[in-house]
Amino acid sequence: MNSSTTANPSVHTAASVTNYTFALTSLTSLFFMWGFITCLNDILIPHLKAVFDLSYTQAMLVQFCFFGAYFICSLPSGYLVKKIGYQKGIVVGLVIAALGCLSFYPAASMHSYPVFLLALFILASGITLLQVSANPYVTSLGRAETASSRLTLTQAFNSLGTTIAPYFGAYLILDNVASSMATAAEKAASVQMPYVMLAAALLALAAIFSWLKLPKVAEHTDTSETVSGSAWEYQHLVLGALGIFVYVGAEVAIGSFMVNFFGEASIAGMEESEAAKYLAYYWGGAMVGRFIGAGVMQKIAAGKVLAFNATMACVLILVTVFSSGHLAMWAILLVGLFNSIMFPTIFSLALKGLGAHTAQGSGILCLAIVGGAIVPVIQGLLADTIGIQLSFILPIICYVYICYYGLKGSKPRPVNG
Repeated sequence: MNSSTTANPSVHTAASVTNYTFALTSLTSLFFMWGFITCLNDILIPHLKAVFDLSYTQAMLVQFCFFGAYFICSLPSGYLVKKIGYQKGIVVGLVIAALGCLSFYPAASMHSYPVFLLALFILASGITLLQVSANPYVTSLGRAETASSRLTLTQAFNSLGTTIAPYFGAYLILDNVASSMATAAEKAASVQMPYVMLAAALLALAAIFSWLKLPKVAEHTDTSETVSGSAWEYQHLVLGALGIFVYVGAEVAIGSFMVNFFGEASIAGMEESEAAKYLAYYWGGAMVGRFIGAGVMQKIAAGKVLAFNATMACVLILVTVFSSGHLAMWAILLVGLFNSIMFPTIFSLALKGLGAHTAQGSGILCLAIVGGAIVPVIQGLLADTIGIQLSFILPIICYVYICYYGLKGSKPRPVNG
């Protein structure tokens, strides 16, 4: 891949330095919105599973289509951002995401699961462009040494969105169709107004970001020599991409199965509308952990914190798999606390030292978010064969790799040594 299509984002110094706080504050709204929207999938899965009488594997196609968009759209998004800039990329991403939300209306009217999946793909395509635009922009707004802390802090607002979303979905989607007398068409239609409301919010943000004056991001190229090579030549980036793959896969899979898991008689025996509200503890733990992590990683190496959190996640899921009742329930909810710093930490560690290949590296890492499409489907297959509780063994394998990456794989080095 020609590295001339990539860039290293860096904010001009002088006057723009005073705009860092304003820029970060503005960007937190984006992290909030895509966290909110992504978490609603955890409500959609049990809802559409019941509406269309789906198996676990079929229901996980929600995540397959949503996160599959990252695989298809990440690299094209990277090229688009290079052409139009980070701020315009954000605006275009918001508009595409809004169109995806609006597509839920005809999907419900047609009572078509494939059209729902198409709407999710369009929505996620917009979110992908937002990720490719906003994540590297945040890492550029300050000193390189504190990039992990800065991205972790903005991701905390992503978690605020995921914490609020379960209540939004439970009340506006699940509670409205709690009656057993509701028809399948009425249950499907319950998603229309919530997603129209989201479309309106996204379009409002697009209008705001088209008018904001954010600090300029320079495209750094080395004028003293020809830039050659590719981001793929950095081993810690390649290993980091796999880390993003398994992390997003594990986090998404756990959230996707949680409502149905809490409905199991041996766990909590909850109704869907009640179980959905407990998702707020899972995602809320991630929010709290990110605020704590932003401070901890000022003192302790990010790789060590990552390895510790991955180990704790493994222990908690083992408790979930081999226990029952509220112990199993609260153990899996606590995993959210230790998930907290993983995505932004892996992301920033993987981009460290990439220089002119940073934008390309960001696209590769966003490409790896396709793990959220693959891992839940594999867990769905396991749940359909060995049961939902034992299927949580799969996320354990994911966290073991993340521990390795934190301890060893994240050390910056090119593939050739």
